[in-house]
Amino acid sequence: MDRKKTGIVLTLLLVMTLAACRKEVMEQLAVAFPGFVKPANFPEPAYHFSTNTPTREGFELGRRLFYEPRLSRNNTISCGSCHIQSAGFTHHGHDISHGIDDRLGKRNSPPIMNLAWNTTFMWDGGIFDLDLQPIAPITAHEEMDENMNNVLAKLQAHPDYPGLFEKAFGSREITSANFLKALSQFMLLCVSSNSKYDSVMRQEGAVFTEEEAAGYALFKQKCAACHTEPLFTNHSFRDNGIGIGFNKDSGRYAVTLNEADLYTFKVPSLRNLKFTAPYMHDGRFYTLEAVLDQYSGQVKHTPNLDPLLQQNGIPGIPLTAAEKSALLAFLNTLNDKQFVTDPLLSEQ
Repeated sequence: MDRKKTGIVLTLLLVMTLAACRKEVMEQLAVAFPGFVKPANFPEPAYHFSTNTPTREGFELGRRLFYEPRLSRNNTISCGSCHIQSAGFTHHGHDISHGIDDRLGKRNSPPIMNLAWNTTFMWDGGIFDLDLQPIAPITAHEEMDENMNNVLAKLQAHPDYPGLFEKAFGSREITSANFLKALSQFMLLCVSSNSKYDSVMRQEGAVFTEEEAAGYALFKQKCAACHTEPLFTNHSFRDNGIGIGFNKDSGRYAVTLNEADLYTFKVPSLRNLKFTAPYMHDGRFYTLEAVLDQYSGQVKHTPNLDPLLQQNGIPGIPLTAAEKSALLAFLNTLNDKQFVTDPLLSEQ
């Protein structure tokens, strides 16, 4: 057999092997679908499961929709384009989101993680129900720039989706309600709860090192008021003193028109920080060391920005070099490698 034919045969064998492996993975997932399981060290979720209980068929439909570029105007951008699993379902190194036609958003893509415990969504809390959340990026000019009627029409005309909706919801008619419920079912199962911290809290055999334990004590003393365990956020909206960003984003004020909410943003979770850089609502800090420098007062506000910047002040959380090292050691115990590699959440 000549070299060309040998290459063709090897390519065919590789394709067949990959197809067989994919089939095996899919079969394992179909058998092992867990449904929504509350981690033992987590509180009761806030989501209304009575109106949308995750099923295998609904979840698998939601997963496919999550990675479906037809949700965007020109069929190029999916939810998974800006929420990448290996990056903790954030936008992998981008300070702000990049959407359709490479348009720039104004905020850092937040992680899709532990959303069953949230009652507000987005950095400004402008959405109050997970089932409504996807409408915002789908219709945003700088993100997907599409409208719901077009999305549903494209899915209805697709050879696969009517049958998948029938399996999940009992009807081949694709409605906005079932479309959004399917996406929620996928996002509800994006639960990150298998970090070293979780293993220690559940007494599963792991123990903190001396430095991690010191960092944990420091965290409880200086950080836990806003980053409350075990979700590491209290879901409040705060002005953390970092000052007005490059685009002068007014934060929650745009939602409430309450002066007290000016430049406040939702307190983010501290889970999976290893995978979700850069940090803050506008992605201004590329390392955790820079974040800690900010909070310990080593980063000064830029004087040539809006004068209001100077009024915010610097949040005074003095940290020595040893304390920063210990705090970073503890924060690293919140990274959940299983979450960012789980095949159940990957594009199939």
